[in-house]
Amino acid sequence: MAKILIIGCGGVASVAIQKCAKKADVFSEICIASRTVSKCDALKEKLSGTTTAKITTAKVDADNAEDLIALIKKEQPRAVLNLALPYQDLTIMDACLACGVDYIDTANYEAEDTEDPAWREVYEKRCKEEGFTAYFDYSWQWAYRERFEKAGITALLGSGFDPGVTSVFSAYALKHYFDEIHYIDICDCNGGDHGYPFATNFNPEINLREVSANGSYWEDGRWVETKPMEIKREYDFAQVGRKDMYLLHHEEIESLAKNIPGVKRIRFFMTFGQSYLTHMKCLENVGMLRTDPILFQGREIVPIQFLKALLPDPASLGPRTVGKTNIGCIFTGVKDGKEKSIYIYNVCDHQECYRELGSQAISYTTGVPAMIGAMLVMDGTWKKPGVFNVEEFDPDPFMDALNRYGLPWVVEENPVLID
Repeated sequence: MAKILIIGCGGVASVAIQKCAKKADVFSEICIASRTVSKCDALKEKLSGTTTAKITTAKVDADNAEDLIALIKKEQPRAVLNLALPYQDLTIMDACLACGVDYIDTANYEAEDTEDPAWREVYEKRCKEEGFTAYFDYSWQWAYRERFEKAGITALLGSGFDPGVTSVFSAYALKHYFDEIHYIDICDCNGGDHGYPFATNFNPEINLREVSANGSYWEDGRWVETKPMEIKREYDFAQVGRKDMYLLHHEEIESLAKNIPGVKRIRFFMTFGQSYLTHMKCLENVGMLRTDPILFQGREIVPIQFLKALLPDPASLGPRTVGKTNIGCIFTGVKDGKEKSIYIYNVCDHQECYRELGSQAISYTTGVPAMIGAMLVMDGTWKKPGVFNVEEFDPDPFMDALNRYGLPWVVEENPVLID
């Protein structure tokens, strides 16, 4: 039994916190911290009388390492679960290092200002060396490996769904179904309908930056980059139906290419409706997806942050979203000298998630794995010094926990493959 400090109080954090509160045998104390402490207090009030875990709240600026260090020293948690924005990964890791505390997150580092000259210099060097232009990559966090090893603490990266569960699926498939995996297609299908003309199912700023960027995939030891939405496929998803999906760059491709020996190609696909794509392209064309500050009526604003304020809050979509998600991986490889294929996936119902925790399925499918990753670090199952992606640990305890805590999975033999 131990205390966990959870940074963030959005939709994903709400799910993870509620799930942690149900596991008071591991999370005996939970401190919820964010800039807007009133949201933390509201969640604490919601959980009052439903758990034996002691819940406290705090105000913290996750962009400020000294502020984080002061809070960690005050609270003395065993681990910090970072459910803030990816922009804040490095400051939170710095604070965990300074305090000797384990670290868990769900998404890799991304710079908030992509025009910052110092960041840009590192970014452009990486583009030339690695061959992909996405604004997010693991190099910034992998650079902490030696410092975490020397400090004797664990950093668990990407314990969401994708990345996270999809990476654990890959490790599980390699352990139990293949001698070698050659091809991985990660498919993220959201068949939900929220009824708005346009909204994003998670943080609009992060979502729109990701979707409007160049796509890329890993093939034969190198990155192949594509134009945004250039590669389209159609797939018939169990319990959802036939959907259009598009190839994107995604962070777990980078870590799986490093950690799955012998893999020849890894691709990531996500489904989108035509209305979503039309709205996004229009917003991009008029400059609303820009990440650099502009001067407006005598003050600086960042267009994509202003847009975020105009769009529906993803945390508000729960009561009106119907339908299901289907997220998983199609694997092709060899076992005992013979080629085989399997498909491991989870189907999650938006309204079932709302009935349980007041959340839509996108927050649920990220928040539950965040709790599981934190649990496995805190109970010692996934505990060793250094910086690790989830596929570097034994997948079995995580897979068992998915079944227990709301994200049951299916293994389908001989699935339809994607060309």
